[in-house]
Amino acid sequence: MKQEFIRVGRIVNAHGIRGEVRVQPRRVSPALLTRCKTFYIDGQPVAPTANHVHKELVLLKLPGVDDMNAALTYKNKDLFLRRADIVLPEGEYFDDELLGLEVYDCDTGALLGTLTAVDEYPASKVYTVKGEREILIPAVKDAFIRSVDLDGGRMEVKVWEGL
Repeated sequence: MKQEFIRVGRIVNAHGIRGEVRVQPRRVSPALLTRCKTFYIDGQPVAPTANHVHKELVLLKLPGVDDMNAALTYKNKDLFLRRADIVLPEGEYFDDELLGLEVYDCDTGALLGTLTAVDEYPASKVYTVKGEREILIPAVKDAFIRSVDLDGGRMEVKVWEGL
């Protein structure tokens, strides 16, 4: 479903004594976060003055945060991005945008249910669709996922025998 803001991480702690904060990315690559110019914390825009990846975390230097005590005031705060500010490659979506989509069989047009969860596995993500029964669908484009229409709230999937 179209969302204005996407939660992309959480500030988990301060880093060092100069006021940097450690951000644990949430289902996005750390590199994506380093390309973003404006984040939203508690609904307020914040433009980091510096950022870089450190051991799967992103270190941000926030304006006006110059020591460890100031950085600690941000601990456990969620980090959001405005969806309109991010351009993902064609056919890629944030997991949160997919939650709530109605999922249909592309061959029969039958409603299978609603996408309720996205789980990460080594081979691919897996979508949980709840309807009359629960279905797990590998998030493999073209093999299983045929189309996604966020504006229409609809996903079409190929149902293989035994799925």
